[in-house]
Amino acid sequence: MARILISPNKYIQGKGELINIHKHIGHLGSSFLFIADEFVQKITKATIEESFSNSNSTITFATFRGECSKQEINRLKNIVIENKIDVVVGVGGGKTLDTVKALGYYTNLPTVVVPTIASTDAPCSALSVIYTEDGVFEEYLVLPKNPDIVLVDTQIVANAPARLLAAGIGDALATYVEARACYEANAIPMAGGNITKSAIGLAELCQKILFEEGVSAYLAVQRKTVTKAVENVVEANTYLSGIGFESGGLAAAHAIHNGFTVLEDVHHLYHGEKVAFGTLSQLVLENRPMEEIEKMVRLNIELGLPVTLEQMGVKEDVEAKIRKVAEAACAENETIHNMPFKVTPDDVYAAILAADSIGKRFVK
Repeated sequence: MARILISPNKYIQGKGELINIHKHIGHLGSSFLFIADEFVQKITKATIEESFSNSNSTITFATFRGECSKQEINRLKNIVIENKIDVVVGVGGGKTLDTVKALGYYTNLPTVVVPTIASTDAPCSALSVIYTEDGVFEEYLVLPKNPDIVLVDTQIVANAPARLLAAGIGDALATYVEARACYEANAIPMAGGNITKSAIGLAELCQKILFEEGVSAYLAVQRKTVTKAVENVVEANTYLSGIGFESGGLAAAHAIHNGFTVLEDVHHLYHGEKVAFGTLSQLVLENRPMEEIEKMVRLNIELGLPVTLEQMGVKEDVEAKIRKVAEAACAENETIHNMPFKVTPDDVYAAILAADSIGKRFVK
């Protein structure tokens, strides 16, 4: 079986880089549709217009209505047709970017992604999560290619709440842990084929950066400043983790995250906050050295990420609720089956409770 690695055609990152967006994407076409919600337009529209002011290109703005649904994609598709658009550009968070990636696929147009937060590794991926108009998960849309260009203005990312950067670190910390398990199991990642050494190397580099510079970046973003640590961690959260999960594979950590979504208790948490606890649970499930587990716990605590079930919001009927989480985590098509050994709901139940006990030792 072939080894496969997938990635965006170009990744661009830097402080204040949005002002150069025309320079970076102007060659893709002459008519651009920028899609962003009202808040993001307030903080980016003037800069985008200035960047295009001396060009012959036409730009159109469409307001994203909040849900990556088939109805929203079709609405935007009509705008593309009416305005004879050459290039679609998404500016904002995960649902905006997923909508634009799907729109690019259905219109067969070049796709540009401009994330304004670094809370997940979704911007670089060839995947859109489709919901109903009411926000209920409907399906994963696996795309034939990654975005043509991903552009990250790190000052805009630093201006967002620091909790979002921490959540992104929580999501990215799962990258190497899961890729390592998939590699040991010879599992097939989303990219298809066998896992490359490059994917494992990128995932390992991602983890190294987060352990060395994650706290420094988190503290800098609390002051809305961009340091070298912020640049490195944004790259790890967005690019390295994106390539790592797609070409390296997902395993127990994200499956346990998905299991936790059955509980209303945790709905206030961001994706990466739930994944962070899922990563601790996977390390326990694998019986990794206590030194490795405790190192992960300490970093989570410094970043304000949950290390106990109580911090997750699970405070009553704990055993019964975790049984439900464990069952959901082991559903037929879940990524937990990429682990290099058979995993049962009983195994997951035990790992979650053990991870909780370890976390409690560090929480005063």
